[in-house]
Amino acid sequence: MKKVFYLLVALVVIIGVSGCEKVEKGNYKEGTYKGEAIDTYNNGNNLATATIEVDKDGKISSVYLDTEYDGSTKKKLGSDYNMKKFNPGAAGEWYEQVEKLEAAIIEHQGIDFLNLDTDGYTEAVSGCTIKVDALIKAVSNALEQAK
Repeated sequence: MKKVFYLLVALVVIIGVSGCEKVEKGNYKEGTYKGEAIDTYNNGNNLATATIEVDKDGKISSVYLDTEYDGSTKKKLGSDYNMKKFNPGAAGEWYEQVEKLEAAIIEHQGIDFLNLDTDGYTEAVSGCTIKVDALIKAVSNALEQAK
């Protein structure tokens, strides 16, 4: 009976140890990083910004993207930016589309998955149909600091 008990304990220990999930290290240094780029959409010269947070495991844990617009920012304006009003076919308001881009960058742990066309758009993020080239440049500038 003792042999069976010890065998079961050994088996539980072996299964428990092999079942432990190993935390994979990310590619970046822990910290908060900021990047900027000029957004020339609609012949403007607005500043696109990215704030990236990297956790202690070197993984992107937070992404915040925004673009200056008319004395404020597109994200602060929210629905008052009126993307859907002036473009009823838009996939969502600007801030909603940017939130999808932010989530995709976290999911993919960077921007390498993105392919931009010559006009600065991507089809790599479902529900994000806005021009993203300046935002991606701002993210790239922030991630360069995090390497």
